[in-house]
Amino acid sequence: MLVVVAVFGRDYIPNSTAPSARGPLPEQISGVGHPIDGDSLRVGQDEVRLKGIDAPEGRQTCRRNSSVWACGEDSRRELVRLIGHDVVKCSVLERDRFSRFLSRCTAGGRDLNAGMVAAGLAVAYGGYVREEGEAKVRKRGLWGSEFQRPREWRDAHHAGG
Repeated sequence: MLVVVAVFGRDYIPNSTAPSARGPLPEQISGVGHPIDGDSLRVGQDEVRLKGIDAPEGRQTCRRNSSVWACGEDSRRELVRLIGHDVVKCSVLERDRFSRFLSRCTAGGRDLNAGMVAAGLAVAYGGYVREEGEAKVRKRGLWGSEFQRPREWRDAHHAGG
């Protein structure tokens, strides 16, 4: 284990107590989706992070029209709205450092990752640049406010991922 830490760093060590850290990656998971925030949710017993996007944290606030706006909570609400009453289907691509499944997910045929960015309630993070560009032009969600990028907010508030 010390060799792994020395070569790859502390963040490489898998969390062997997390159920999802064991065994091979499933190709796909599906079930009822329960949003945790705007870019992560539970699908059955599995925790999923939407790949290619980054949404405000639940406690994160932004400023809109000189007023404080609970953008983190609104981001979670948008994911709830996008899912509706449909089954969530996720194509699992990899695990993140917290052993969550990094995935592209749909509900009722709607692309959840792209939908969050298109609504302006998540920023592109390695994908969905076209959706972000349109949200910026139309000043949707975050783009019609003053906000700190979620990664910067987490760093400033010592919040996890």
